[in-house]
Amino acid sequence: MGIISWIILGLLAGAIAKFLLPGRDPGGFVGTTLIGIAGAFIGGWISARWLDHPISKDFYDGATWAAAIGGSLVLLIAYRILFGNSRD
Repeated sequence: MGIISWIILGLLAGAIAKFLLPGRDPGGFVGTTLIGIAGAFIGGWISARWLDHPISKDFYDGATWAAAIGGSLVLLIAYRILFGNSRD
């Protein structure tokens, strides 16, 4: 997968993470999208580095999607913890 594929995967993973973790985000749609893209990269890196599951070249690999969505969820939770009250 190339960089464009990772960005698309990140956009979709961010949307899925937002669906799984509803509520007000301190960054809105753009912030959630960027968190999804960063989460896809970080989830894929963690999967390849420490979970001994190399990143597949196939866009439809379930483990790649799980890593991207998991990374997005972790970053979204961390972002809410750090900046959750900034929109009050």
